[in-house]
Amino acid sequence: MTALSVPVSEGTRVFVNFSLSLEDGSEIDSNFSDDAVDFVVGDGSLLPGFERLMFGMCAGDRQIFSVAPERAFGMANDSNVQELERAQFDADVELEIGLIISFADARGGEVPGLVVECDEEWVTVDFNHPLAGRTLLFDVLVHRVEAAELH
Repeated sequence: MTALSVPVSEGTRVFVNFSLSLEDGSEIDSNFSDDAVDFVVGDGSLLPGFERLMFGMCAGDRQIFSVAPERAFGMANDSNVQELERAQFDADVELEIGLIISFADARGGEVPGLVVECDEEWVTVDFNHPLAGRTLLFDVLVHRVEAAELH
C-alpha cells in the first residue's frame, strides 16, 4: 500500500529540481545536475508567481511553465533608469556599457546597477532587475511533497 500523494499547496515542503531559461532557450539557472533543493511554500525562497504554478503538482510530476514578466520579475520601469554625472564615480573605475556596479540604497543595503550608456559627462544606469520584462521558461521536476512543520 502506498502513501497518499500530497500535492504542492500552502503549508507544504517541496523538493524540486528546476531550470530557468529565456524564451530563446538560453539557460539562466539550473540545478538538474545537483541534488533537489527544498523550500516551504510561502517562505520567500521562490517568487509567489513560481510557487503558484506548482500548486497541484505531486511527486514525480514534471512540467515546463511559461512565466509572464508580471508573475516573475515584473516589467522594466523607466524611473529605474537614471542618469548620473560621471564625476560621481571614482576616477579609477573604467566605465563601459554592460558593467554592473554596486550602489548603496537608502536603507544601507546594496543594489546593482547596469551601465547602459556612458560618455565623458554622463553615465546612464539601469537599476531594473536584469530579468525584468522577460518571459521565462520554468522547468520543474517535483521529487517529494510533504506537510511542512510550521513554527
